[in-house]
Amino acid sequence: MTEIVAGVLILLGSAFTLIASVGVIRLPDVLTRMHSSTKSGTLGASLILAATALVFADVSTTAKCVVAVLFLLLTAPLAAHMIGRASLDREDHPRL
Repeated sequence: MTEIVAGVLILLGSAFTLIASVGVIRLPDVLTRMHSSTKSGTLGASLILAATALVFADVSTTAKCVVAVLFLLLTAPLAAHMIGRASLDREDHPRL
């Protein structure tokens, strides 16, 4: 049963990561690309890490996965904010 749940988590994580990569390619401007990459990418990576923690069920592996998810949740919004500010500070970018 654990393998089935982990497989579903990996498939969902891969689907969200694929959606994020397609969004980065297809969306028209920096701000929407940034939104796509941070939201979907973070969710996809978190689901894959949750599947990893579930399959290995070791305390050290689970702790590393939890730390990695927390790191993603803390740094992805900051990186997106910095990218957004940098794109707005460019002279050739229209103001919103």
